[in-house]
Amino acid sequence: MREIQASQAKTHLLQLLDEVERGETVIITRHGRAIARLAPEGDARQAEIDEAIASIEARRRRAASITVDEILSARDEGRRP
Repeated sequence: MREIQASQAKTHLLQLLDEVERGETVIITRHGRAIARLAPEGDARQAEIDEAIASIEARRRRAASITVDEILSARDEGRRP
């Protein structure tokens, strides 16, 4: 992964896109601060998917087990008899 100033990215956009197409990830910076990331589409999407799955699994591990009766009771709470 490499970093490039925004002004240079503007000048060399086509070259950067070629690099990204070959699998490289490029971070675009402004005043030394990262402002954008150019990444191959498949890799970026897969990273989002992996992060979402990890988040769901972590939440499941933290959550207490709940029974069907507890679910039905919560559903019916506040309903008229």
